[in-house]
Amino acid sequence: MNISARLIHGAAIAFAAAVAGGSALTADACTSLIAAKGATADGSVMVTYAADSHNLYGELYRQPAADHPKGAMRPVIEWDTNKHLGEIPEVAHTYSTVGNMNEHGLVIAESTWGGREELAGTGIIDYGSLIYITLQRAKTAREAIKVMTQLVKDYGYASSGESFSIADPDEVWVMDLIGKGKTAKDAVWVARRVPDGYISGHANHPRIHKFPLKDKSGETIYSPDVIKFARQQGYFDGKDEDFDFSKAYAVTDFGALRGCDARVWSYFNKFAKGMDAYLPWIDRAEGEPMPLWVKPDTTLTANDLKWMMRDHFEGTPYDMTEDVGAGPFKVPYRWRPMEFEVDSVKYVHERAIATQQTGWSFVAQLRSDLPDYLKGLLWFGTDDANTCVYLPVFCSVTEIPMQLGHGDTNTFDRNSNFWMNNLVANQAYNRYSQMIPDIRKVQKNIEDSIAVDVDKAIRELPQFDSEDAKALTNDLLAIWAQSATDQYRDLATFLFVKYMDGNIKKQNPDGSFLRTEEGIPAYPEFGGYDDPRYFENIAKTTGDRLKVRDIKY
Repeated sequence: MNISARLIHGAAIAFAAAVAGGSALTADACTSLIAAKGATADGSVMVTYAADSHNLYGELYRQPAADHPKGAMRPVIEWDTNKHLGEIPEVAHTYSTVGNMNEHGLVIAESTWGGREELAGTGIIDYGSLIYITLQRAKTAREAIKVMTQLVKDYGYASSGESFSIADPDEVWVMDLIGKGKTAKDAVWVARRVPDGYISGHANHPRIHKFPLKDKSGETIYSPDVIKFARQQGYFDGKDEDFDFSKAYAVTDFGALRGCDARVWSYFNKFAKGMDAYLPWIDRAEGEPMPLWVKPDTTLTANDLKWMMRDHFEGTPYDMTEDVGAGPFKVPYRWRPMEFEVDSVKYVHERAIATQQTGWSFVAQLRSDLPDYLKGLLWFGTDDANTCVYLPVFCSVTEIPMQLGHGDTNTFDRNSNFWMNNLVANQAYNRYSQMIPDIRKVQKNIEDSIAVDVDKAIRELPQFDSEDAKALTNDLLAIWAQSATDQYRDLATFLFVKYMDGNIKKQNPDGSFLRTEEGIPAYPEFGGYDDPRYFENIAKTTGDRLKVRDIKY
């Protein structure tokens, strides 16, 4: 369809309105969940990621495609600290990226596991730069692995142990990688393709244990010296076929299991039977390590993955709403530090997939059956995944709405999606069990409406010329971002008014606040505390001080 620039603009506005009109810096500990082709209802490859940090602002990164002259150099800026680490030669052409996805539908996610302290890298390619440089240079997952491992070989690795999810519309890989410390500038690594029909994941602990050393299928690859280097360092002295990457290069302690592997276990447990067999591993490192992948009992949808990113171990032995730490309002959050001590005994809080200090998260949905400009879809959310609204970002997007643009955690902005999501979430952290139904109602309405919009867009956008369709994805994202941000600003105000001063205001069937016949606000309900254990603990800890006494005067 060839139309003039004026008509393109008009078509964009008309289509965007028709489709969306109904739509009412440090990654400290991250989670990535995976569903390979055959494990999803629509045949897509899906990968999730939560960039968890206490000072990371939730924004959507964007880098346009570009051509570079011969001899051009690229600065390497450490993602965690914004420090300049060095420069590397630029390639002739770099691809467009939006978030952790490029124009070809390649997606890379990560989780940091640290590993042996002496192996912290000494090169100039940090893990964040490794991701974003690779997204600009690779089209497929296999090509990405080649680019990533060549980069650290040529210029040295600057970070600690890291796991990567590397996905395209056809396949998805898990790669565990760690530097060599002062011994050498490069890294040792293992990468394995997740089989079609299976789910996998990683969460701040390396998940690759034993692996086939002679995989003729080409679905397990590794650095030539991954075992030799472990022997040289004294990390391993057995037979090659018994080599365990995770055991050799990481520290498997209680924190690594309950704080890390437990998150992946919760994902597996949600969709596959028999995961109770791995509770001894999660609790005590007994028995077989949890497998790298399992076959789910049912196929998964993008919505399944969104709600999995909101998980707090509900319905499991680690349910964060059930112990006394949840307080009187069943709050599934625990404030830092994670470790505490009572009577010289150390304890830890549970660490769930959903956490309050998330900068941003996503669910990537990659489909090979769609046009190039639609094959990559990033469901992007800012702040806590549990309370955010996931917004659809197609791989062809070239303009970032102001609601998802730059900012920081020190500067409040009423037009920022990140800040409005925070304004809602932080009220819920105080009275979770009472507020979360109100939040869920709005959150679900927005996400359900947007999902309908997306399905319509996928059906109708191919009717346009491809360049026109790409432009329309910008308009759609702008509408969705503004609508979601505006609705959450209204939701934050509503929560404040309804739950002011510990009370709960009464409402009419239409949701408005109830007034008397005389027009004054109706007397509120006293919500009190939801968990009777709160009162039991008060009684135990105060003795007779608060006990009601019979008075004879």
